[in-house]
Amino acid sequence: MPDERTSAGVEPAVPARLVVVTMAAAVFLLSMIQTLVVPVLPEIGTQLGASATAVGWVTTSTMLTASAVTPLLGRLGDVFGHRRVILAALVVTLAGSILAAVTHSIELLIAGRVLQGASFGLFPLAISVLRQALPKEKLTGAMAVTASALGVGSGIALVATGLLTQGGADYRRIFWLCVGMTVVVLVLSAIAIPRLPGQGGRVDYRGAAVLGVGLVCLLLPLSQGHAWGWGSAKVIGLFVAAVVILAGFIVLQRRTREPLVAFALLVRRPVLATNLAALCIGFAMFSVFLGITYFVETPDAVAGYGFTASILRTSVVFMLPGAIVSMFTGPLAGRLVARIGPRLVLLLACVIGLVGMALLAVLHDTTAEVIVGVIICNAAIAVAYASMPTLLVMNVGPHETGVANSINSIMRTVGGAIGSALVVTILASQVATHRLPTGPVSLPTESAFVWTFGLGGAFFLLAALLALFGIPRTTSSRLTPTEEREEEALSLAGEFASSSIDLREASPERG
Repeated sequence: MPDERTSAGVEPAVPARLVVVTMAAAVFLLSMIQTLVVPVLPEIGTQLGASATAVGWVTTSTMLTASAVTPLLGRLGDVFGHRRVILAALVVTLAGSILAAVTHSIELLIAGRVLQGASFGLFPLAISVLRQALPKEKLTGAMAVTASALGVGSGIALVATGLLTQGGADYRRIFWLCVGMTVVVLVLSAIAIPRLPGQGGRVDYRGAAVLGVGLVCLLLPLSQGHAWGWGSAKVIGLFVAAVVILAGFIVLQRRTREPLVAFALLVRRPVLATNLAALCIGFAMFSVFLGITYFVETPDAVAGYGFTASILRTSVVFMLPGAIVSMFTGPLAGRLVARIGPRLVLLLACVIGLVGMALLAVLHDTTAEVIVGVIICNAAIAVAYASMPTLLVMNVGPHETGVANSINSIMRTVGGAIGSALVVTILASQVATHRLPTGPVSLPTESAFVWTFGLGGAFFLLAALLALFGIPRTTSSRLTPTEEREEEALSLAGEFASSSIDLREASPERG
Protein backbone atom coordinates (compact mmCIF):
# COMPACT_ATOMS: atom_id res chain seq x y z
CA MET A 1 0.00 0.00 0.00
CA PRO A 2 2.81 2.54 0.68
CA ASP A 3 4.09 1.84 -2.80
CA GLU A 4 0.68 2.71 -4.25
CA ARG A 5 0.72 6.02 -2.40
CA THR A 6 4.20 6.69 -3.69
CA SER A 7 3.12 6.13 -7.28
CA ALA A 8 0.18 8.44 -6.67
CA GLY A 9 2.64 11.27 -6.15
CA VAL A 10 3.17 11.61 -2.39
CA GLU A 11 6.17 13.83 -1.76
CA PRO A 12 8.11 12.45 1.25
CA ALA A 13 10.13 15.68 1.58
CA VAL A 14 7.13 17.75 2.70
CA PRO A 15 7.16 18.03 6.52
CA ALA A 16 3.92 17.19 8.27
CA ARG A 17 4.12 20.51 10.12
CA LEU A 18 3.96 22.35 6.81
CA VAL A 19 0.80 20.46 5.91
CA VAL A 20 -0.78 21.47 9.22
CA VAL A 21 0.27 25.11 8.83
CA THR A 22 -1.15 25.17 5.31
CA MET A 23 -4.50 23.71 6.31
CA ALA A 24 -4.74 26.06 9.30
CA ALA A 25 -3.97 28.98 6.98
CA ALA A 26 -6.74 27.87 4.62
CA VAL A 27 -9.26 27.75 7.48
CA PHE A 28 -7.99 31.11 8.74
CA LEU A 29 -8.63 32.53 5.25
CA LEU A 30 -12.25 31.39 5.08
CA SER A 31 -12.95 32.68 8.58
CA MET A 32 -11.39 36.02 7.68
CA ILE A 33 -13.48 36.28 4.51
CA GLN A 34 -16.63 35.56 6.50
CA THR A 35 -16.05 38.28 9.10
CA LEU A 36 -13.93 40.96 7.42
CA VAL A 37 -16.77 43.03 5.95
CA VAL A 38 -19.03 43.13 9.00
CA PRO A 39 -17.59 46.29 10.65
CA VAL A 40 -17.45 48.30 7.39
CA LEU A 41 -20.88 47.64 5.90
CA PRO A 42 -22.00 51.25 6.57
CA GLU A 43 -18.81 52.57 4.92
CA ILE A 44 -19.39 50.36 1.89
CA GLY A 45 -22.87 51.83 1.51
CA THR A 46 -21.57 55.38 1.86
CA GLN A 47 -18.65 54.99 -0.53
CA LEU A 48 -20.68 53.19 -3.18
CA GLY A 49 -23.88 55.17 -2.68
CA ALA A 50 -25.81 51.93 -2.08
CA SER A 51 -28.86 51.36 0.09
CA ALA A 52 -28.68 49.41 3.34
CA THR A 53 -30.67 46.60 1.74
CA ALA A 54 -28.20 46.28 -1.13
CA VAL A 55 -25.22 46.40 1.22
CA GLY A 56 -26.75 43.61 3.30
CA TRP A 57 -26.25 41.30 0.33
CA VAL A 58 -22.48 41.72 0.71
CA THR A 59 -22.67 39.28 3.61
CA THR A 60 -25.77 37.36 2.58
CA SER A 61 -24.42 36.39 -0.85
CA THR A 62 -21.30 34.76 0.59
CA MET A 63 -23.32 32.82 3.14
CA LEU A 64 -25.75 31.54 0.51
CA THR A 65 -22.92 30.43 -1.78
CA ALA A 66 -21.22 28.66 1.10
CA SER A 67 -24.37 26.73 1.99
CA ALA A 68 -24.81 25.61 -1.60
CA VAL A 69 -21.25 24.56 -2.47
CA THR A 70 -19.70 23.34 0.81
CA PRO A 71 -21.24 19.82 0.80
CA LEU A 72 -20.51 19.44 -2.90
CA LEU A 73 -16.86 20.44 -2.49
CA GLY A 74 -16.46 18.05 0.43
CA ARG A 75 -17.83 15.16 -1.61
CA LEU A 76 -15.77 16.09 -4.68
CA GLY A 77 -12.66 16.02 -2.51
CA ASP A 78 -13.53 12.58 -1.13
CA VAL A 79 -14.14 11.19 -4.61
CA PHE A 80 -11.49 12.86 -6.79
CA GLY A 81 -8.80 13.90 -4.31
CA HIS A 82 -8.68 16.87 -1.98
CA ARG A 83 -5.64 18.63 -3.39
CA ARG A 84 -7.16 19.49 -6.76
CA VAL A 85 -10.47 20.58 -5.20
CA ILE A 86 -8.71 22.84 -2.68
CA LEU A 87 -6.63 24.46 -5.41
CA ALA A 88 -9.74 25.00 -7.54
CA ALA A 89 -11.64 26.54 -4.60
CA LEU A 90 -8.71 28.86 -3.90
CA VAL A 91 -8.54 30.01 -7.53
CA VAL A 92 -12.26 30.86 -7.45
CA THR A 93 -11.77 32.65 -4.11
CA LEU A 94 -8.87 34.63 -5.55
CA ALA A 95 -10.95 35.71 -8.53
CA GLY A 96 -13.72 36.89 -6.20
CA SER A 97 -11.27 38.76 -3.98
CA ILE A 98 -9.71 40.58 -6.93
CA LEU A 99 -13.13 41.51 -8.30
CA ALA A 100 -14.23 42.86 -4.89
CA ALA A 101 -10.98 44.82 -4.55
CA VAL A 102 -11.16 46.63 -7.92
CA THR A 103 -14.86 47.21 -8.49
CA HIS A 104 -16.76 50.41 -7.77
CA SER A 105 -20.15 48.77 -8.28
CA ILE A 106 -22.26 47.25 -5.52
CA GLU A 107 -23.53 44.63 -8.00
CA LEU A 108 -20.01 43.52 -8.92
CA LEU A 109 -18.95 43.62 -5.28
CA ILE A 110 -21.77 41.20 -4.49
CA ALA A 111 -20.65 39.02 -7.42
CA GLY A 112 -17.14 38.98 -5.97
CA ARG A 113 -18.51 37.95 -2.59
CA VAL A 114 -20.43 35.13 -4.27
CA LEU A 115 -17.15 33.80 -5.65
CA GLN A 116 -15.48 34.21 -2.25
CA GLY A 117 -18.11 31.86 -0.86
CA ALA A 118 -16.17 28.96 -2.39
CA SER A 119 -13.66 29.43 0.44
CA PHE A 120 -16.11 27.97 2.96
CA GLY A 121 -15.52 24.54 1.48
CA LEU A 122 -11.89 24.71 2.61
CA PHE A 123 -12.63 23.62 6.18
CA PRO A 124 -14.00 20.12 5.48
CA LEU A 125 -11.39 19.65 2.76
CA ALA A 126 -8.62 20.63 5.18
CA ILE A 127 -9.77 18.11 7.80
CA SER A 128 -9.88 15.40 5.11
CA VAL A 129 -6.33 16.24 4.03
CA LEU A 130 -5.10 15.95 7.61
CA ARG A 131 -6.84 12.60 8.03
CA GLN A 132 -5.14 11.27 4.92
CA ALA A 133 -1.71 12.86 5.22
CA LEU A 134 -0.88 12.46 8.93
CA PRO A 135 -0.30 9.42 11.13
CA LYS A 136 -2.95 8.81 13.77
CA GLU A 137 -0.88 10.00 16.73
CA LYS A 138 -0.46 13.43 15.14
CA LEU A 139 -3.99 13.81 13.83
CA THR A 140 -5.82 15.00 16.93
CA GLY A 141 -3.51 17.92 17.61
CA ALA A 142 -3.38 18.89 13.95
CA MET A 143 -7.17 18.97 13.63
CA ALA A 144 -7.48 21.01 16.83
CA VAL A 145 -5.01 23.62 15.61
CA THR A 146 -6.69 23.80 12.21
CA ALA A 147 -10.22 24.07 13.60
CA SER A 148 -9.26 26.70 16.16
CA ALA A 149 -8.19 28.91 13.26
CA LEU A 150 -11.91 29.54 12.70
CA GLY A 151 -12.11 31.67 15.83
CA VAL A 152 -8.66 33.20 15.34
CA GLY A 153 -9.46 34.25 11.77
CA SER A 154 -12.65 35.99 12.79
CA GLY A 155 -10.96 37.92 15.58
CA ILE A 156 -7.96 38.95 13.48
CA ALA A 157 -10.29 39.97 10.64
CA LEU A 158 -12.10 42.44 12.87
CA VAL A 159 -8.79 43.92 14.00
CA ALA A 160 -7.43 44.14 10.44
CA THR A 161 -10.59 45.87 9.25
CA GLY A 162 -10.25 48.51 11.94
CA LEU A 163 -6.62 49.16 11.10
CA LEU A 164 -7.11 49.27 7.33
CA THR A 165 -10.21 51.48 7.29
CA GLN A 166 -9.38 53.97 10.05
CA GLY A 167 -10.17 57.55 9.23
CA GLY A 168 -12.74 56.62 6.60
CA ALA A 169 -10.15 54.97 4.33
CA ASP A 170 -11.19 53.05 1.22
CA TYR A 171 -12.93 49.82 2.27
CA ARG A 172 -11.31 48.02 -0.72
CA ARG A 173 -8.15 47.66 1.33
CA ILE A 174 -9.71 44.74 3.18
CA PHE A 175 -10.25 42.89 -0.09
CA TRP A 176 -6.65 43.47 -1.15
CA LEU A 177 -5.77 41.81 2.15
CA CYS A 178 -7.93 38.88 1.03
CA VAL A 179 -6.08 38.79 -2.29
CA GLY A 180 -2.70 38.63 -0.58
CA MET A 181 -3.78 35.98 1.93
CA THR A 182 -5.38 33.85 -0.78
CA VAL A 183 -2.20 33.94 -2.87
CA VAL A 184 -0.16 32.83 0.16
CA VAL A 185 -2.53 29.93 0.89
CA LEU A 186 -2.64 28.96 -2.79
CA VAL A 187 1.16 28.75 -3.00
CA LEU A 188 1.39 26.84 0.28
CA SER A 189 -1.31 24.41 -0.84
CA ALA A 190 0.43 23.73 -4.15
CA ILE A 191 3.64 22.92 -2.27
CA ALA A 192 2.41 21.17 0.87
CA ILE A 193 -0.72 19.14 0.08
CA PRO A 194 0.21 15.56 -0.85
CA ARG A 195 -1.14 14.13 -4.09
CA LEU A 196 -3.14 11.43 -2.38
CA PRO A 197 -5.86 9.77 -4.47
CA GLY A 198 -9.55 10.13 -3.73
CA GLN A 199 -11.72 7.43 -2.23
CA GLY A 200 -13.56 6.90 -5.52
CA GLY A 201 -17.30 6.56 -6.02
CA ARG A 202 -19.74 8.96 -7.60
CA VAL A 203 -20.93 12.49 -6.82
CA ASP A 204 -24.63 13.02 -6.22
CA TYR A 205 -24.96 16.31 -8.08
CA ARG A 206 -28.75 16.15 -7.95
CA GLY A 207 -28.70 15.79 -4.18
CA ALA A 208 -26.20 18.65 -3.91
CA ALA A 209 -28.50 20.90 -5.95
CA VAL A 210 -31.54 20.04 -3.83
CA LEU A 211 -29.63 20.56 -0.57
CA GLY A 212 -28.24 23.87 -1.83
CA VAL A 213 -31.69 25.18 -2.76
CA GLY A 214 -33.11 24.10 0.59
CA LEU A 215 -30.34 25.80 2.53
CA VAL A 216 -30.69 28.99 0.51
CA CYS A 217 -34.41 29.02 1.30
CA LEU A 218 -33.54 28.66 4.99
CA LEU A 219 -30.68 31.17 5.23
CA LEU A 220 -32.11 33.88 2.99
CA PRO A 221 -35.06 34.79 5.27
CA LEU A 222 -32.79 34.51 8.32
CA SER A 223 -30.46 37.13 6.90
CA GLN A 224 -33.12 39.39 5.37
CA GLY A 225 -36.01 38.83 7.77
CA HIS A 226 -35.46 42.05 9.68
CA ALA A 227 -35.55 44.11 6.48
CA TRP A 228 -38.44 42.21 4.90
CA GLY A 229 -40.47 41.76 8.09
CA TRP A 230 -40.56 38.47 9.98
CA GLY A 231 -44.27 38.09 9.35
CA SER A 232 -44.09 38.90 5.63
CA ALA A 233 -45.33 36.42 3.04
CA LYS A 234 -41.84 36.30 1.52
CA VAL A 235 -40.17 35.24 4.77
CA ILE A 236 -42.84 32.73 5.76
CA GLY A 237 -42.94 31.30 2.23
CA LEU A 238 -39.20 30.75 2.16
CA PHE A 239 -39.21 29.05 5.55
CA VAL A 240 -42.00 26.72 4.41
CA ALA A 241 -40.13 26.02 1.18
CA ALA A 242 -36.98 25.24 3.17
CA VAL A 243 -38.81 22.68 5.31
CA VAL A 244 -40.40 21.00 2.27
CA ILE A 245 -37.19 20.93 0.20
CA LEU A 246 -34.95 19.71 3.02
CA ALA A 247 -37.48 17.00 3.89
CA GLY A 248 -37.49 16.03 0.22
CA PHE A 249 -33.69 15.96 0.29
CA ILE A 250 -33.76 13.38 3.10
CA VAL A 251 -36.22 11.22 1.15
CA LEU A 252 -34.09 11.56 -1.98
CA GLN A 253 -30.91 10.60 -0.15
CA ARG A 254 -32.51 7.47 1.29
CA ARG A 255 -33.40 6.37 -2.25
CA THR A 256 -30.01 7.17 -3.79
CA ARG A 257 -27.42 4.40 -4.08
CA GLU A 258 -24.45 6.67 -3.35
CA PRO A 259 -26.04 9.68 -1.62
CA LEU A 260 -24.33 12.98 -0.97
CA VAL A 261 -25.16 12.61 2.72
CA ALA A 262 -26.23 9.23 4.06
CA PHE A 263 -29.30 9.54 6.28
CA ALA A 264 -27.69 7.16 8.77
CA LEU A 265 -24.84 9.67 9.09
CA LEU A 266 -27.20 12.55 9.84
CA VAL A 267 -29.02 10.74 12.66
CA ARG A 268 -25.98 9.01 14.19
CA ARG A 269 -26.16 10.20 17.79
CA PRO A 270 -22.61 11.58 18.26
CA VAL A 271 -22.62 13.18 14.81
CA LEU A 272 -26.05 14.76 15.33
CA ALA A 273 -25.07 16.10 18.76
CA THR A 274 -21.81 17.52 17.40
CA ASN A 275 -23.62 19.25 14.54
CA LEU A 276 -26.22 20.77 16.85
CA ALA A 277 -23.42 21.93 19.14
CA ALA A 278 -21.76 23.57 16.12
CA LEU A 279 -24.98 25.48 15.46
CA CYS A 280 -25.03 26.68 19.07
CA ILE A 281 -21.39 27.78 19.02
CA GLY A 282 -21.95 29.58 15.71
CA PHE A 283 -24.82 31.49 17.32
CA ALA A 284 -22.74 32.34 20.38
CA MET A 285 -19.81 33.57 18.28
CA PHE A 286 -21.91 36.08 16.39
CA SER A 287 -23.71 37.21 19.53
CA VAL A 288 -20.27 38.08 20.95
CA PHE A 289 -18.84 39.75 17.85
CA LEU A 290 -21.92 41.72 16.88
CA GLY A 291 -23.06 42.44 20.42
CA ILE A 292 -19.69 43.75 21.56
CA THR A 293 -19.13 45.77 18.38
CA TYR A 294 -22.44 47.60 18.70
CA PHE A 295 -22.09 47.98 22.48
CA VAL A 296 -18.64 49.57 22.61
CA GLU A 297 -19.38 51.88 19.66
CA THR A 298 -22.47 53.29 21.39
CA PRO A 299 -21.86 56.89 22.58
CA ASP A 300 -21.87 56.75 26.35
CA ALA A 301 -22.66 60.47 26.74
CA VAL A 302 -25.96 59.90 24.92
CA ALA A 303 -27.05 56.40 25.91
CA GLY A 304 -25.57 56.21 29.39
CA TYR A 305 -23.53 53.10 28.51
CA GLY A 306 -20.95 52.14 25.90
CA PHE A 307 -17.53 53.60 25.11
CA THR A 308 -18.01 55.78 21.99
CA ALA A 309 -15.35 53.61 20.35
CA SER A 310 -14.24 54.08 16.77
CA ILE A 311 -13.87 51.07 14.48
CA LEU A 312 -10.12 51.18 15.10
CA ARG A 313 -10.45 51.29 18.88
CA THR A 314 -13.09 48.57 18.80
CA SER A 315 -10.75 46.33 16.82
CA VAL A 316 -7.47 46.98 18.64
CA VAL A 317 -8.57 47.59 22.22
CA PHE A 318 -11.60 45.33 22.58
CA MET A 319 -11.13 42.58 19.95
CA LEU A 320 -7.38 42.10 19.56
CA PRO A 321 -6.70 40.63 23.04
CA GLY A 322 -9.28 37.92 22.49
CA ALA A 323 -7.88 37.14 19.05
CA ILE A 324 -4.36 36.82 20.47
CA VAL A 325 -5.52 34.45 23.20
CA SER A 326 -7.35 32.34 20.60
CA MET A 327 -4.09 31.85 18.71
CA PHE A 328 -2.64 29.95 21.67
CA THR A 329 -5.72 27.92 22.59
CA GLY A 330 -5.57 25.71 19.47
CA PRO A 331 -2.41 23.79 20.44
CA LEU A 332 -3.61 23.65 24.05
CA ALA A 333 -6.97 22.26 22.92
CA GLY A 334 -5.18 19.63 20.84
CA ARG A 335 -3.28 18.41 23.90
CA LEU A 336 -6.47 18.39 25.97
CA VAL A 337 -8.34 16.42 23.30
CA ALA A 338 -5.55 13.82 23.25
CA ARG A 339 -5.47 13.65 27.05
CA ILE A 340 -9.13 13.75 28.13
CA GLY A 341 -11.03 13.27 24.87
CA PRO A 342 -12.97 15.65 22.59
CA ARG A 343 -16.27 15.26 24.44
CA LEU A 344 -14.92 16.66 27.70
CA VAL A 345 -13.02 19.39 25.86
CA LEU A 346 -16.22 20.51 24.15
CA LEU A 347 -18.06 20.44 27.47
CA LEU A 348 -15.31 22.44 29.17
CA ALA A 349 -15.28 25.02 26.36
CA CYS A 350 -19.04 25.51 26.60
CA VAL A 351 -18.91 26.00 30.38
CA ILE A 352 -16.14 28.58 29.95
CA GLY A 353 -18.17 30.32 27.24
CA LEU A 354 -21.21 30.41 29.51
CA VAL A 355 -19.12 32.08 32.21
CA GLY A 356 -17.79 34.63 29.72
CA MET A 357 -21.29 35.52 28.47
CA ALA A 358 -22.57 35.83 32.04
CA LEU A 359 -19.73 38.22 32.85
CA LEU A 360 -20.50 40.36 29.80
CA ALA A 361 -24.19 40.49 30.70
CA VAL A 362 -23.48 41.60 34.27
CA LEU A 363 -20.12 43.40 34.14
CA HIS A 364 -19.64 45.77 31.21
CA ASP A 365 -19.09 49.19 32.77
CA THR A 366 -15.31 49.38 32.30
CA THR A 367 -12.98 48.62 29.42
CA ALA A 368 -11.21 45.93 31.45
CA GLU A 369 -14.47 44.12 32.21
CA VAL A 370 -15.46 43.97 28.55
CA ILE A 371 -12.01 42.85 27.42
CA VAL A 372 -11.92 40.03 30.00
CA GLY A 373 -15.37 38.84 28.90
CA VAL A 374 -14.40 38.87 25.24
CA ILE A 375 -11.15 36.99 25.94
CA ILE A 376 -13.01 34.26 27.82
CA CYS A 377 -15.63 33.89 25.07
CA ASN A 378 -13.05 33.86 22.27
CA ALA A 379 -11.01 31.18 24.02
CA ALA A 380 -14.13 29.09 24.55
CA ILE A 381 -15.13 29.35 20.90
CA ALA A 382 -11.66 28.38 19.67
CA VAL A 383 -11.48 25.36 22.00
CA ALA A 384 -15.00 24.23 21.11
CA TYR A 385 -14.26 24.35 17.39
CA ALA A 386 -11.00 22.49 17.99
CA SER A 387 -12.81 19.52 19.53
CA MET A 388 -15.42 18.97 16.81
CA PRO A 389 -13.36 17.50 13.95
CA THR A 390 -12.05 14.77 16.26
CA LEU A 391 -15.58 13.95 17.39
CA LEU A 392 -16.63 13.58 13.75
CA VAL A 393 -13.57 11.59 12.64
CA MET A 394 -14.15 9.16 15.51
CA ASN A 395 -17.65 8.44 14.23
CA VAL A 396 -17.43 8.42 10.42
CA GLY A 397 -15.54 6.41 7.85
CA PRO A 398 -12.77 7.82 5.64
CA HIS A 399 -15.14 8.21 2.69
CA GLU A 400 -17.51 10.29 4.86
CA THR A 401 -14.96 12.70 6.33
CA GLY A 402 -15.42 15.52 3.83
CA VAL A 403 -19.21 15.42 3.82
CA ALA A 404 -19.45 15.06 7.62
CA ASN A 405 -17.31 18.13 8.18
CA SER A 406 -19.22 19.96 5.42
CA ILE A 407 -22.49 19.45 7.27
CA ASN A 408 -20.78 20.62 10.45
CA SER A 409 -19.62 23.77 8.63
CA ILE A 410 -23.15 24.40 7.39
CA MET A 411 -24.52 24.06 10.91
CA ARG A 412 -22.04 26.71 12.07
CA THR A 413 -23.20 28.94 9.21
CA VAL A 414 -26.85 28.41 10.11
CA GLY A 415 -26.09 29.14 13.76
CA GLY A 416 -24.26 32.32 12.81
CA ALA A 417 -27.15 33.40 10.59
CA ILE A 418 -29.65 32.80 13.38
CA GLY A 419 -27.40 34.63 15.83
CA SER A 420 -26.99 37.62 13.52
CA ALA A 421 -30.73 37.79 12.85
CA LEU A 422 -31.71 37.62 16.51
CA VAL A 423 -29.06 40.12 17.63
CA VAL A 424 -30.14 42.65 15.01
CA THR A 425 -33.81 42.07 15.86
CA ILE A 426 -33.25 42.49 19.60
CA LEU A 427 -31.18 45.64 19.20
CA ALA A 428 -33.70 47.12 16.77
CA SER A 429 -36.76 46.28 18.88
CA GLN A 430 -35.50 47.58 22.23
CA VAL A 431 -34.57 51.20 21.58
CA ALA A 432 -34.77 54.52 23.36
CA THR A 433 -35.00 57.90 21.65
CA HIS A 434 -32.58 60.59 22.81
CA ARG A 435 -33.03 64.30 22.08
CA LEU A 436 -29.91 65.96 20.74
CA PRO A 437 -29.33 69.47 19.33
CA THR A 438 -28.97 67.86 15.91
CA GLY A 439 -32.26 65.99 16.29
CA PRO A 440 -33.63 62.80 17.89
CA VAL A 441 -31.42 59.69 17.90
CA SER A 442 -32.66 56.16 18.58
CA LEU A 443 -30.22 53.77 20.23
CA PRO A 444 -30.62 50.26 21.68
CA THR A 445 -31.23 50.13 25.40
CA GLU A 446 -28.66 48.60 27.70
CA SER A 447 -31.09 45.78 28.48
CA ALA A 448 -31.05 44.83 24.78
CA PHE A 449 -27.36 43.99 25.08
CA VAL A 450 -27.96 42.11 28.31
CA TRP A 451 -30.49 39.99 26.40
CA THR A 452 -28.00 39.51 23.57
CA PHE A 453 -25.24 38.25 25.86
CA GLY A 454 -27.76 36.21 27.83
CA LEU A 455 -28.91 34.44 24.67
CA GLY A 456 -25.30 33.70 23.76
CA GLY A 457 -24.87 32.15 27.19
CA ALA A 458 -28.04 30.11 26.73
CA PHE A 459 -26.67 28.65 23.50
CA PHE A 460 -23.37 27.83 25.21
CA LEU A 461 -25.42 26.05 27.88
CA LEU A 462 -27.37 24.12 25.23
CA ALA A 463 -24.12 23.06 23.57
CA ALA A 464 -22.83 21.90 26.97
CA LEU A 465 -25.94 19.77 27.47
CA LEU A 466 -25.47 18.26 24.02
CA ALA A 467 -21.88 17.35 24.87
CA LEU A 468 -22.91 15.97 28.26
CA PHE A 469 -25.92 13.88 27.22
CA GLY A 470 -25.80 13.65 23.42
CA ILE A 471 -22.26 12.35 22.96
CA PRO A 472 -21.38 9.01 24.57
CA ARG A 473 -18.53 8.98 27.07
CA THR A 474 -16.75 6.31 25.07
CA THR A 475 -17.21 6.21 21.33
CA SER A 476 -16.96 2.82 19.71
CA SER A 477 -15.64 2.46 16.21
CA ARG A 478 -18.31 2.77 13.53
CA LEU A 479 -16.03 1.54 10.76
CA THR A 480 -16.68 -1.54 8.68
CA PRO A 481 -13.79 -4.00 8.19
CA THR A 482 -13.12 -2.43 4.79
CA GLU A 483 -13.06 1.06 6.30
CA GLU A 484 -10.71 -0.13 9.06
CA ARG A 485 -8.31 -1.36 6.37
CA GLU A 486 -8.66 2.02 4.65
CA GLU A 487 -7.85 3.78 7.91
CA GLU A 488 -4.71 1.70 8.32
CA ALA A 489 -3.71 2.44 4.73
CA LEU A 490 -4.25 6.16 5.27
CA SER A 491 -2.16 6.06 8.42
CA LEU A 492 0.65 4.29 6.57
CA ALA A 493 0.46 6.88 3.82
CA GLY A 494 0.54 9.66 6.40
CA GLU A 495 3.67 8.24 7.99
CA PHE A 496 5.31 8.05 4.57
CA ALA A 497 4.29 11.61 3.69
CA SER A 498 5.75 12.92 6.94
CA SER A 499 8.89 10.75 6.90
CA SER A 500 11.18 13.78 6.85
CA ILE A 501 10.31 14.71 10.44
CA ASP A 502 10.67 12.83 13.71
CA LEU A 503 8.27 9.87 13.93
CA ARG A 504 9.64 8.35 17.11
CA GLU A 505 6.12 8.22 18.57
CA ALA A 506 4.81 6.09 15.71
CA SER A 507 3.85 2.50 16.39
CA PRO A 508 6.75 0.07 15.75
CA GLU A 509 4.33 -2.27 14.02
CA ARG A 510 3.84 0.29 11.25
CA GLY A 511 7.51 0.94 10.74
